[in-house]
Amino acid sequence: MSVAAANVPAMPDAEDVRRIALSLPDTTEKIAWSMPTFRVAGKMFATLPENETSIAVRCPKVERDELVLAEPGKFWIASHEAQFAWVRARLDALEGEGELRDILADSWRQAAPTRLLEAHPRLGLPATE
Repeated sequence: MSVAAANVPAMPDAEDVRRIALSLPDTTEKIAWSMPTFRVAGKMFATLPENETSIAVRCPKVERDELVLAEPGKFWIASHEAQFAWVRARLDALEGEGELRDILADSWRQAAPTRLLEAHPRLGLPATE
């Protein structure tokens, strides 16, 4: 393997989504609409739709629109989710497991109850330098 290839993050897959999502506090997996969904305290924050090559996550509409405009190869809005604060992300376009973890943790924060947010105040927030 070349040095350049060693520095390229591995493309996340459905098992990475499952492992990372289930590592977040009080998260469970439930099949709904014939697909895996991930819930914090019973409230859905991520799904693995279609053939598990993308994820759908919570995202405020303003941020979602900015993401889609900035990186249309990575993010898009499914037509049936346009009225909701959700965005899709292509797993093969993510910059490794770190970006996947950030996306899932951010979505988790949007769905988590106050007691969990207070117990995990840094979870899902951008790292400070």
